Amino acid sequence: MVAVAVAFLFPVYALITLSLKDPAQIAHSPLSLPAPPTLDNFGKAWTAAALGPSLVNSTVITVVSLVALVALGSFAAYYLARAKSRMGYGLYVLFLLGIVLPFQLGMIPLYQLVSDLGLIGSHAGMIVFYTGIQLPFTVFLYTGFIRALPRDYASAAQIDGASHFTAFTKVVFPLLRPITGTVLILNAVFIWNDFFTPLLYLGGSGFETIPVSVFAFVGQYVSDHGLVFAGLVLGALPVVVAFLLLQRYVIKGFASGLKG
Repeated sequence: MVAVAVAFLFPVYALITLSLKDPAQIAHSPLSLPAPPTLDNFGKAWTAAALGPSLVNSTVITVVSLVALVALGSFAAYYLARAKSRMGYGLYVLFLLGIVLPFQLGMIPLYQLVSDLGLIGSHAGMIVFYTGIQLPFTVFLYTGFIRALPRDYASAAQIDGASHFTAFTKVVFPLLRPITGTVLILNAVFIWNDFFTPLLYLGGSGFETIPVSVFAFVGQYVSDHGLVFAGLVLGALPVVVAFLLLQRYVIKGFASGLKG
């Protein structure tokens, strides 16, 4: 286990170490500890790569997409988990097919559809795309978790006069906190780190996300490794922080979601 941990942590060590060194230190001993460390690379990378606007774009797209996924996914999963009709089972199988089939198969018609809607080069286009692409996976996690919950909670609320909507929002949804944490972090990592789709839909629009901006920055400053690695650290830092904050929910929620 120690050997595996070292193998996984070594790239992180190299990334952070190189980002804290000046060119002379990198040329002399690239993998040794920085002596002394410097933060100049981060300031230069932030300015040269224009990571500020890209960070705003990535944040807007990721946050709004996550809100839409949690709202739509939890409502749909509640119906699918409680419905006993053939239609409910058929819809659930349809969502599962959305997980199995890679979205690359429909990349051309999807691009044409987004273009026809006039959403190319906009935040709205990316939000609609990510919500549709990640909704099957979100519904799958929520459905398994809701099936493991006793029906008595919602039934008691309905006996007291609550509607299905009120019973779900006031009683059931608060119980979904573990799986909601899992849904948030897994979808956030995918959306934040996605490179191909923003490059295709947002390239040249001025609304590029962090991965696209870092890619262009690396190509421009490939000879200055300190700036390159500092840009990579800045691009990855927000999603790493989010993962650390929500990590206690990930395994717990994911395992519970597979019970159904």
